[in-house]
Amino acid sequence: MGASASPPDRRITRRSALRLAGVAIPAVALSGLMSGCGTDQASTSRRSLRVSQPGEPRTLDPQKQGDMPSMNVLINIFDTLTGRDPDNQLVPRLALDWAPVDELTWRFRLRKGVRFHNGEPFDAETVKFSIERLLDPETASPIVELRYVTSVTVIDEYTVDINTDQPDPIIPEKLSLFGGVMVPPAHLQEVGDAAFAEHPVGCGPFRFVRYQRAVELELEANPDHWNGPPAIESLTFKPIPNPASALAALQSDEVDLITGLVPDAALQLRGYQGIETSSFPGIRTSYLSLDTEDPVLSDRRVRQALNHAVDVPRLIDAVLDGKAREVPTMIPRESFGFDETIEPYSRDLDRARELLAEAGYPDGFRTTLTASNADAFVAEAISGLLARVGVEARVDLLDPAVYSERLTSENRRALGPIYLAASTGWTLDGASLVQSNVRRDRRQSRWTSDEADALIDREELSVDPDERLQAFAELQRLLKEEAPFVFLYQIDNILVHTPRVHWQPNVTGALVMEHAEVHDE
Repeated sequence: MGASASPPDRRITRRSALRLAGVAIPAVALSGLMSGCGTDQASTSRRSLRVSQPGEPRTLDPQKQGDMPSMNVLINIFDTLTGRDPDNQLVPRLALDWAPVDELTWRFRLRKGVRFHNGEPFDAETVKFSIERLLDPETASPIVELRYVTSVTVIDEYTVDINTDQPDPIIPEKLSLFGGVMVPPAHLQEVGDAAFAEHPVGCGPFRFVRYQRAVELELEANPDHWNGPPAIESLTFKPIPNPASALAALQSDEVDLITGLVPDAALQLRGYQGIETSSFPGIRTSYLSLDTEDPVLSDRRVRQALNHAVDVPRLIDAVLDGKAREVPTMIPRESFGFDETIEPYSRDLDRARELLAEAGYPDGFRTTLTASNADAFVAEAISGLLARVGVEARVDLLDPAVYSERLTSENRRALGPIYLAASTGWTLDGASLVQSNVRRDRRQSRWTSDEADALIDREELSVDPDERLQAFAELQRLLKEEAPFVFLYQIDNILVHTPRVHWQPNVTGALVMEHAEVHDE
């Protein structure tokens, strides 16, 4: 990873440019931070790596969580049937190969000789236990990707069939992260769920050492991992929600690598001695969810006007330091099904005003834009961009925990008429970004469309890649025409680190650290 310095005058110009459009951009409080510049970090062992992320795990039971801060830790303790390499390709992990037997059955051939950290062997019975435990209602798993799986059949000691009640073309992709985590049956049944969550036992590249909630979680290298021992001996995760605190921790030699920073915070550390900023393409896609049953937003012309009014390239340049890529609809570029022939909305204020006038709102209207306070910069900027066409969107910022609770509640209107959201389509399939947001019966859908529902069924239930591509293409054209969302961007994965850290995430941004290295410079 290499550093890239940006001169201060360019930064000020970017921030000032959007302020001229009426956009207020708060600053991260960094008072006293720079006093630590140039701290000698050679005292830290080169075989240890300390990583900060904004949140901490909700639980250490991998099948009872469904969020990236938890998975970022657990993917290092546990292993999955399939995986993604640094080039985003689906690769073997605990499964060596796989193929469909028929439309309702996928067969996986498993890796031999793998053992859990306690010595328990991994085999076909492990796969059956792990997947059926995830599906068991008593587990109450929030992981939904395997909703079509009904059972697992053991063919022999190292071969299993995964059975579904509907065709699922991306079962192998769904087993690359949340859905594919393997747990030790005998150990878990012996100690019980609660004890297992306190001291997790996996077969991943690192072993659990200790966890002090809200402070740090420590892992050590697994010397017997099937893929060889990691390059680092000790891996520590530190939850630091506040960006300024995370940056101060880097300066004072408390962490080596900061993840999960927004571009504006990372930008303020560029050019300082001993700190490097790296960015890599990301799949996490941001959008505004529009309540299409709202009296104003029910009019397609209004929704189209909002898309014309929100100048996404300008937003990316001025608020995100260019560290994002515009998306035409809800499907990001690296996902299977992305249609490169579909262009983003033109950024046309006159057209936006015309559409609002045609819909009966020549002077605009008032509404509310809800967001997590972690996304305050972007939300305020979007509000400023909308104001240029007379749309007064009051920003309602919520604590991230409150925001998440409302987002996942049964009340689809708990976040108001417009809310800012983002989703990480970690399967790298177009279905990931639309599965919860489009079909009318899905948890976060706020749109009713027979045509969209039929297209979702076509892409989700067909195992024919060409048929799926066609369905995705039609869906993206429909999404652009009906505009049930304001389509925004894919944000880059931004890392702030010491020069000693050498690691590159794939497009999902998952903190898979088995190949991370720490070098004395």
